[in-house]
Amino acid sequence: MKWQRLLAAGLAVMMMGLAGCGSQQQATSGSSGAGSSSAGKAIVVGLDDNFPPMGFKGEDGQITGFDIDLAKEAAKRLGREVEFKAIDWSSKEAELKSGRVDVLWNGLDITEKRKENMLFSDPYMDNRQIIFVKKGETSIKDEKSLAGKVVGTQSASTSEEYMDGNEFFKKDVKEVKKYSDFVSAFMDLENGRIDAVVGDEIVGRYYMSKHADKIDAVDVAVGPVSTFGIGFAKDNQALRDEVQKVLNDMKADGTMGKISEKWFGKNITK
Repeated sequence: MKWQRLLAAGLAVMMMGLAGCGSQQQATSGSSGAGSSSAGKAIVVGLDDNFPPMGFKGEDGQITGFDIDLAKEAAKRLGREVEFKAIDWSSKEAELKSGRVDVLWNGLDITEKRKENMLFSDPYMDNRQIIFVKKGETSIKDEKSLAGKVVGTQSASTSEEYMDGNEFFKKDVKEVKKYSDFVSAFMDLENGRIDAVVGDEIVGRYYMSKHADKIDAVDVAVGPVSTFGIGFAKDNQALRDEVQKVLNDMKADGTMGKISEKWFGKNITK
């Protein structure tokens, strides 16, 4: 019958319209893709949450620190939320590559080796590796003085990378003991379980300021001077560029300098 044919034709048109809408929605939902900044989503920051003063848990149990303040301000300017996720720092490249975190922002040294696996922001702070000793220790004056000693450092740190590639530390140092974080290494130094710690000057001096009667610094650089940067996945150029732009703005208007003064007493950013 004619009315049946008209009904069938109408239903066919309706189904085609629904299918078209579904395809359009699917295309829209999948449009973020690799390399997109996924605007509007929270930025997930991967960090070692025991790395004062860059990022660590305060007495109230909340994550705080210099890099935390920078990340919060950057996210605010981007109109996005920020989530801080504690990770195993030795697996940081895998966390970034898998997409479980969007950025690594926690006193991350820029190295040629790391550039193979991630994108970096411009450097925003210099960082030396120096030697820390127990208060009263006078026999350790430089790198060569570590011969025959037990030296601590953090796993997957720039210090570890330097010592692993240096014949002196392989042959002449008694042992290089590796810890999950620098705080644990400093605690062992205080308790006499190791003779020295080689690590980030910024982190070490902050710890030393809280334990001035127990820890001292040997003001000599070990290995090359490095710089801190923010790490992004290789395919996330868009987010890297967005964050870099707001960092440039924060430098220009003095916000980054004020955050540095809060944590270090002066502006030590680049």
